[in-house]
Amino acid sequence: MTSLFDSYRLGDLTLPNRVVMAPMTRVRAAAGGLATPSMATHYAQRATAGLIVSEGVQPSLIGQSNPGTPGLYTEAQVAAWRPVTAAVHANGGRIVAQIMHGGRVSHVETIGTQPVGPSAVPAVGDVFTPSGRQPAPLPRALDTAEVPEHALSYGAAARRAIDAGFDGVELHGANGYLISQFLASNANLRTDRYGGSVQNRIRFAVEATAATVDAVGGARTGIRLSPGATFWGVEETGIADLYAALLDELARLDLAYIHLEATTDDEVLLGLRRRWPGTLIMNPVYPMGPKQVGRDDADRWLELGADLISFGRAFIANPDLVERLRSALPIAPVDESTYYEGGNTGYVTYSAYQHSA
Repeated sequence: MTSLFDSYRLGDLTLPNRVVMAPMTRVRAAAGGLATPSMATHYAQRATAGLIVSEGVQPSLIGQSNPGTPGLYTEAQVAAWRPVTAAVHANGGRIVAQIMHGGRVSHVETIGTQPVGPSAVPAVGDVFTPSGRQPAPLPRALDTAEVPEHALSYGAAARRAIDAGFDGVELHGANGYLISQFLASNANLRTDRYGGSVQNRIRFAVEATAATVDAVGGARTGIRLSPGATFWGVEETGIADLYAALLDELARLDLAYIHLEATTDDEVLLGLRRRWPGTLIMNPVYPMGPKQVGRDDADRWLELGADLISFGRAFIANPDLVERLRSALPIAPVDESTYYEGGNTGYVTYSAYQHSA
């Protein structure tokens, strides 16, 4: 039986175990979207993970969703990331950058202009802004001629990520952000080649991924997807057919992996596992739901055919999560009040397990 602690070959990387640190927004970047020394400490502390996926990194200013998040669209941002990736590598780890374009999940106070989306349909809920949470604004629908430049922005950010020392990139195609908005039948009301039919709704995801593969190669490219999820009010019709068509197109690109969230029923997810010919990272529980991923969830999905298992919140309070899982040690609880509060508390202040004398 496959073990969570077996090694795994992922693209050009050899992972010492099958534990993946999932991407988690922590809004600790400095002004200008710059990574910080605390971010280097945070990720280096967790370098025993087989693979770290960074927090979402915007590929452009207009792609920024939340204040306090880092970017990969200026040379200053590239330079700020280098000490982060170097610290992870010095501790023996591997890290990929998650490239995240927020699309309509943003605000003029954050990016200085009206957010964009597939259609002029606002997200559901309040978005974070520099002055506090505010209702999601009406986005500007992208013109057909504009869409390709936003797809290409993922590839441009990927090139900068490799220059910054990352081992690869993951496109954020999940959770109601721009790629997810194009997939959603209620956020994407377009009548051009990017809307309507399944093949049209998956087009932006495929073009963004292809641009990234062109930039850095398939072996350095993954994508995260959340079939059937309703984050920020997105709704998808024909989930099984939609994602089957998407995976068929992505399979032509020889990606390093797809990263699925357990946002729909097992029948659909297992169908996608059977359809996908390459590496599958599985996040076994609904993101931000009441349950955190545990060892039993991981083992179950390894038996069901996943290759790697991603853990999110458990990594926040347990920088030594791999060893805790290996030795069946207690998993420390996380202080949720520190998720997005900035500063070092609840970010670099959690310690490894302390064995009693």
